[in-house]
Amino acid sequence: MSDCIFCKIIDGEIASERVYEDDDVFAFRDLNAQAPLHILIIPKMHIASINDLDTSNADTIGKLYIAAKKIAVEEGYADKGYRVVMNCGEDAGQTVFHLHLHLLAGRPLSWPPG
Repeated sequence: MSDCIFCKIIDGEIASERVYEDDDVFAFRDLNAQAPLHILIIPKMHIASINDLDTSNADTIGKLYIAAKKIAVEEGYADKGYRVVMNCGEDAGQTVFHLHLHLLAGRPLSWPPG
């Protein structure tokens, strides 16, 4: 999608601090970090939100979570704990309409969020 900021990051048109990449997934540090570790994990295929998912995307969604686990291990947060969040829609806090996981760690995270 030509006007999607995350698509531009994947294509290298916008710089990012990449922490993980494979054939289907791209992950980078969030510029507006809400925790010492705040990584955005996105599919390379443009999917606007959870509402746009169907069974053909199941593999891709699984790969996002596997990437989250790998990054948490590599960054040293797997044992202590981390949070993975996906917002859907404006009222839930989604500001970029390209499906993405937030991986947060490095401080106590309260519940419920928001």
